[in-house]
Parts: sequence; C-alpha cells; structure tokens
Amino acid sequence: MKKQLFLTGAVLLITLCLKATEPLKDYSFIRGACYASGWTDDQKIIERDLGYAKRLNLNSTRIWLSYRNYQRNPATYIEKLRNYIRTANAMGITTMPILFNGNNLVPSTLKQAFRDTSGDKYVTAIVNAVKDEKGLLVWDIMNEPSCNDYYMESPKEEKQKRWDELNDFVRYYCILVKKLDPKGAITVGHTFTPDVKMAVDLVDVISFHDYLETRKRVDNSYLEVEKVAKQYNKPIINSEMGCVGRANPYDVAIETAVRHKAGFYVFELLVHGYWGDVHGLVYPDGTVRDPSIIAALFGFYRNRDVKTAIKYNPNKEGYANKGIKMVEEVLKQNTKVFQNRSASTDDILEAAEYCANLLEGAEMVSMYDPPTARIKAWRAEPEKDRDVAAIRAFAYDLALTLRKECNIL
Repeated sequence: MKKQLFLTGAVLLITLCLKATEPLKDYSFIRGACYASGWTDDQKIIERDLGYAKRLNLNSTRIWLSYRNYQRNPATYIEKLRNYIRTANAMGITTMPILFNGNNLVPSTLKQAFRDTSGDKYVTAIVNAVKDEKGLLVWDIMNEPSCNDYYMESPKEEKQKRWDELNDFVRYYCILVKKLDPKGAITVGHTFTPDVKMAVDLVDVISFHDYLETRKRVDNSYLEVEKVAKQYNKPIINSEMGCVGRANPYDVAIETAVRHKAGFYVFELLVHGYWGDVHGLVYPDGTVRDPSIIAALFGFYRNRDVKTAIKYNPNKEGYANKGIKMVEEVLKQNTKVFQNRSASTDDILEAAEYCANLLEGAEMVSMYDPPTARIKAWRAEPEKDRDVAAIRAFAYDLALTLRKECNIL
C-alpha cells in the first residue's frame, strides 16, 4: 500500500512539474472544483479561496474567461489570468481555462464576422500569453455549447442548422487553439453525454457534465461516455457535477466518478452568489454547509446500508433525559403572588443548546436550519432585545422532539 501511494504521488508530482497542458493518457487524478467567479479578484481573496481548495485536497480549478471583459482592457486581463495560474500552481493546483461560454451565447458570436474582428484576436492573445505556464492543465474551448436559448429554444426546422453552427464554431476554435499551442491539451465541456461526439476527433480529453438525478442515471452517463472514449482511445473528465437542486447529491456524484476512475470538477468551490442556494462547497468565511460533501472528497461516504448502519442513541447514558429535565426546570414559573420570576433567556438557551447538541449530533433534526444556529443568533442579541416568548417556545419544541426521537415516555 505504501509503495502504491508513493508511486501515485510521484506520478502526480511529475505531472505538475511538466508543462501541464501536455496531453495525458489518464486524467483520473484530477480532483477539482469549478471556480466560476473570484479568479479576477484581489490576491488575498484568490489565496484565501485556493487555500480552501488545497485544504479540501483538490488539485485543479476550472475557470470561466470572457472575451467581453478581455476587450475592456486586454493587458490587465491577461496579467490577471497569468497571476491566477501562477498563484494556483504555487499551491499545487492546476487550471483549466474556458475560452467561450455557451450559456450566455450571443448568436452573432457564431458568425464569421466575429472570428475576423474579435474572436481570433482574443483566442490568440490568451493562448500565446499563458500556453507555457506550468500550471495550465487543459484548454476548455467552450463550456456547454448546446446549453443556451439560441439552440434549446430553436424552432424545429432551425434545430439542425443551429447545431451545425455551434459545431462549426467549436471545431474551428479547437483547430485554432491546437495550432497556437500544438503541445497543449484541449477539451470541450459538453452539457449532455451525446454531445461529446461534436469534436471528439479533435479533443485530447473528452469532457462531459453530469447532473442526473439517480445513481442509475449517473452511472449510465459514464457508461455512455466510456464507450465513446474507448472507441477514440481518449481519457474522460466529468467537468461539472453536484447540484442539490437537480437531485444530484455531491457525495453520490463524487463516489460515482471515483468508481469509474474519472477525474472530476464539482460545481463549485464557493457557496455564494446566484448559484449559492443549490451549489458550493465552502462559504467565503471557510465554514461548510454539508459535511458529507467534504467527507466524500476524502473518500468517505455516508452509510446507506440498512443492514449495517447503526443508528445513534443519544439517551444511551441518560443524557436525553437530563436535557429534557433541564428544559422543564427553566420553563417552570413560580406562580405565587409577588414571586412570579422566570429563568433568564441565557438559562433557557443553555438548556436548549443541551438538547440541540444531542439532536444535531444524532442527526435527528434537519440541518437545513440548525437549532444551534438560531441559538447563536439569539445569544448575539442583548438580553433585553430577545424575544422571550419565541425562545421559550423554541426550547419547549426541542425538548419535545428529543423526547419523541428517543422514545421517552
């Protein structure tokens, strides 16, 4: 085992020290994340975010470029890209830059006039500027060529024509980038597995996105791509996966990619912005939303075997009984005349946390809205400003939940 780990590490080290864009026969070592925004930010933010990636054992990021942003200030844009690649490389993280984005496609981009006036100049400038950077892994010619209204909402009679336009555009820039960087590796990040045939003869690595909804469907997508890969003798990368809003849990996606020996990029590194409510690994402050995702990145997956899974028993030593008793005591009120004093909200929150920690640790409550998060928010308020009735009701509900989940009479 030690010998195998040493060889794996040595191969990865050699790979990173070579000109990273040289095509490889195997990209299964890639454990990456899409970094949709942030790479153009200031150095502190870049180093912070890549620091999270490194701590997560990730070794690559996939970033979106923009010819519109490039045109505003070409020299500055290129310098930012070069800086990002070098910063990432210094931290042991390679970069996959995406030259064009199909999601926000402007139809005029597909015309010859765009290539003559803007497209070729942009691509040539970008490729020539960073093609020799050690941290460059693969050029992604276009992200999701078919995922845009121009193609997906096209009239039936226009569908094939527009597909041909996209196909011509992608193939043209595959050829141009390969001409500019003959030793570099290229790919196209396709939305759907059948799309990979678009430029499969031109790319060095087949790249597909998988956001499918069940284990069987995810598995079948790999099998479909693997057939094409075998036919053309080319490696594969799943360059986008993981979305709770598409029934594509991160841990399932990661587990499946590893089982198929495919390199992968989850979408995305940070929990923020427009996609923050369905995507992301780490908040900007370094906290996480779902620890099972982080565990999966290190090869540990949730036990879903009903025969071997052992359920938590937070009352094994009577602590659930103690927590319920604590809540009962702080919620008692002395009803004697002139002695009607209640416990402070600090005391109530202390008892509530006792129960909340048992419930959260035993996964008996939803972590969509962790009880301890609400407790933390209340504690941050001055006691005079706290909603006493809400806090009492909250503690009462926690005690009831603990009683129910632990089957306490």
